[in-house]
Amino acid sequence: MDDRSEPVNGLSLDAWLALLQEVPGLAALEVSRDEQRALLDLTRVAAHRSARAAAPITAFLVGLALASTEPAQRAARIRHFTALLESSAVDVPAAPPDTGGG
Repeated sequence: MDDRSEPVNGLSLDAWLALLQEVPGLAALEVSRDEQRALLDLTRVAAHRSARAAAPITAFLVGLALASTEPAQRAARIRHFTALLESSAVDVPAAPPDTGGG
């Protein structure tokens, strides 16, 4: 399924991004198609390697880290962070054993 298709409920990605352009403080910000793909991949990795709630927080933290990065370099930097999260460079601890203590 294309991320730009109309969802069953709510707005498509393009419609949502257009709506964000009307929000004070966000109007001047743009996200390229390449950055969108990189961010979606980043959040996919975060959601699958941790609690799902970590996905938007990870995207926020990466956004903060890239705030002063030139737009032409942002997608590559996002992909770099994604690769680090996917690799063994970031150790994900095993779940603690279930002790049955409830």
